[in-house]
Amino acid sequence: MPRYATIITGDDGLEVVSAIGEFDGAAPQARLGRVEAVAPGVLIGMVRDASGGFCFPRAGIDSRAVGLAMAKLKAQAGAAKPAARPKRGKRAGKKTVRSKKAVRRSRSEPSKAATGDALG
Repeated sequence: MPRYATIITGDDGLEVVSAIGEFDGAAPQARLGRVEAVAPGVLIGMVRDASGGFCFPRAGIDSRAVGLAMAKLKAQAGAAKPAARPKRGKRAGKKTVRSKKAVRRSRSEPSKAATGDALG
């Protein structure tokens, strides 16, 4: 039985084998990417090389590796510091200053001095 692989183009422009299957008769219809016959040694995750064959991509520096290395370096730098000062808490915001206006009394409310309640 012939082996067919679904080939998709990755974000980096490489053609990657995403699925492999053996089918009798005609090749299956491609839903995503394209389908082509491949040799028995081709595996999922292989990429097309310059000669037209398939191989696994070479290990290079990718963004995940850089992120992990940076995190490790930051952790080592934090552990190497002697006694670091504790971080300050967030300061409370200043209260707004209100203008001091004289309290107005309504005309219906008599003052304490006028009623004689001030003396007791």
